[in-house]
Amino acid sequence: MGLTYGYDIYLRPRNVARALANLAELAPPTRDVPPLELTLPGGDRLVLPFTSHFKSDPVDCSTSSTLELDTSIMFGVDDAVREYGEAHGHETEEDGRVGIGYVYLTIRFESLLHPRYASAEFWAATSAMSRMFARSARVREVFTGLTAASGGVCCLFDTGDGGPEQVCWLNGETTQEMVSGPRFPDRRALVATWSDPDQ
Repeated sequence: MGLTYGYDIYLRPRNVARALANLAELAPPTRDVPPLELTLPGGDRLVLPFTSHFKSDPVDCSTSSTLELDTSIMFGVDDAVREYGEAHGHETEEDGRVGIGYVYLTIRFESLLHPRYASAEFWAATSAMSRMFARSARVREVFTGLTAASGGVCCLFDTGDGGPEQVCWLNGETTQEMVSGPRFPDRRALVATWSDPDQ
């Protein structure tokens, strides 16, 4: 079994539409897929440049607890992104970024850590992409930037193997703290720092 590293963003449910709109702006401009029409639980409607289960059929999440998307995301170039791009035939665009996909995304409208927060869980599709996620500061900047732009309270780097997560963004600030470290001995201690989701 390969590596499945990822970034998990936690945000208020009312901010999911904003997060997806911000994510759409990170899609490669030349990606040739039909637009995906999406209806969220609160009734918000979006058109996204991604697929769901590799299809472009309209998706109605009004009665669903999760949403699955197959995304491609533009990342700035550093050594880890350059090496991955060169090895997998991804060209650097004129703006200096590289489009990489698939990055799998699961939206949970009630997150596993706090049922009154939603989560956006981005997972690398391959072990090579997972290693790039772990090594690249530019990749981390994209996910912490998406957290900030979407009003998220927390972003975690998750190795997907049950090991401790690293906190990358918390309550408006970048950070590098481990869950199981002195500040956050467990997930409950981390979640306790989040504000009331209704505020």
